[in-house]
Amino acid sequence: MIPEPDRNRAPHLPPAYRLVALEEVDSTNSVAKRLAAEGAEDGTLVWARRQTGGYGRQGRDWASASGNLFLSLIVRPDCPLSAAAQFSFIAAVALGDAIGSVAPPLIEVTFKWPNDVLLNGRKAAGILLESKGDAGQNLEWLVIGVGANISSYPSETRLPATSLHFEGAPPSVSAVDLLEAFGRHMLSWINIWLDDGFGPVRHAWLRHAQGLKEQIEVRLPNETLQGTFTDLEGDGTLLLTLADGSTRRIAAGDVYLPGEG
Repeated sequence: MIPEPDRNRAPHLPPAYRLVALEEVDSTNSVAKRLAAEGAEDGTLVWARRQTGGYGRQGRDWASASGNLFLSLIVRPDCPLSAAAQFSFIAAVALGDAIGSVAPPLIEVTFKWPNDVLLNGRKAAGILLESKGDAGQNLEWLVIGVGANISSYPSETRLPATSLHFEGAPPSVSAVDLLEAFGRHMLSWINIWLDDGFGPVRHAWLRHAQGLKEQIEVRLPNETLQGTFTDLEGDGTLLLTLADGSTRRIAAGDVYLPGEG
């Protein structure tokens, strides 16, 4: 068990962040969106120990047991609204680095397009982006929501789930530890993106991509496609090579890996 003082200690984050620490909320993304609309600064980070109404992509429920990590980061980069999707990959790479810094190397961290982080092939974290653009289609604000399983995970999920502790991370690793590590690595990767563009992020993400060069299924609103996940384009679009040799560019959709129901 984690000693109570360590479990309840306040996080220490780089000065670039403005931490809003809460005991319980419906959803950190809901709070962060409200704060962003009210003018909250770039770097405002909403963190809660518990969520009562956590949600993921397409409004899907996100299990929010106490002891796991729930955060939402407000960023205001000077970029087109169309570039916002790149932050899903920035956050995934940063979270992967953060997990690597607090967990033993025997845990394999991989990324599932477009927004999941897996441990030893099982889902342990998800990323949710919500944004607002201005009349000129520039990004006004972006909320990056991160939920990560540390001490527990849901049992009934489409892709088998897991947690850091189940995969072998020391029981002493807490949500505060992962929050601090994520804060450091996220700041570093945002600065890389600002200085050098999406290229380094894309390269780091592809090195740990789950299903790359393998047969996958992509479910879209009006069709289902099977093909080979061949590459990730410079804007984060998935390239799917179909059986007839043609290529489809997938900007949004649900990816199913082999064996995933």
